[in-house]
Amino acid sequence: MVHIPSLFDVGSVTHVGLVRTRNEDSCLVRTDVGLWAVADGMGGHEAGDLASGIVVQSLDAIGAPTSAADLLAQCEERLFSANQEILALSRARHGATVGTTAAVLLVRDGYYACIWAGDSRVYLINRGRISQVSHDHSEVEELIAGGALSREEVKDWPSNAITRAVGIAADPEFEVVTGPAEPEDIFVICSDGLTRHLEDVEILQYAATRGAQAACDDMLALALDRGGFDNVTIVIVRLLTPRSSEPTRSPLDREPQP
Repeated sequence: MVHIPSLFDVGSVTHVGLVRTRNEDSCLVRTDVGLWAVADGMGGHEAGDLASGIVVQSLDAIGAPTSAADLLAQCEERLFSANQEILALSRARHGATVGTTAAVLLVRDGYYACIWAGDSRVYLINRGRISQVSHDHSEVEELIAGGALSREEVKDWPSNAITRAVGIAADPEFEVVTGPAEPEDIFVICSDGLTRHLEDVEILQYAATRGAQAACDDMLALALDRGGFDNVTIVIVRLLTPRSSEPTRSPLDREPQP
């Protein structure tokens, strides 16, 4: 397996926080294949830590991809496999609800793909601006989309159940977004233990002005300083690759079906 650490500046951290007794978050750094992931076991349910660990272990079994499309296909296959394994765990526990979010970033051949279920997030910082690549699969986000709540009103909303997860349904729903990856682009993958304490503009400030690991450590410290009410997991990936000369369409786009 070819290792290419010089192409990326990567940092990661996971912490139980100051309130919870168990860290149900898991993260994966596979810079060698261009894959990074965060999984957040569903709080309040049984075996959330096992569920997030199953997702990470399954993704970690991905072999060296032959192309960007192959990497995406392997990722989806491993996520579906993890889903089946978590469902089996639930059956072994007499039908107990066991699940986890998943947010995965893939980077290869000058393009990125983000694949996710739940409310763990992937952000992209490009040319000094931050945007949320993923969107939360949550009740609050559905209320906002339907016009029932404003973005300001949700700050005081009492609960925010997720509407998609790994391990809940036999046929899980994942979303995929792809796009070009440019030199100096910065991706931030995180659990909601970070975003409940830091605003997007603060994530931008830390990630854009520090090395990847220092930014992870400093944002964790700030989240803990502000209460650390949940597990906190952060992975930061800064692209250091020269821009691909390939123009045209993303290799992550699927071929049209006949």
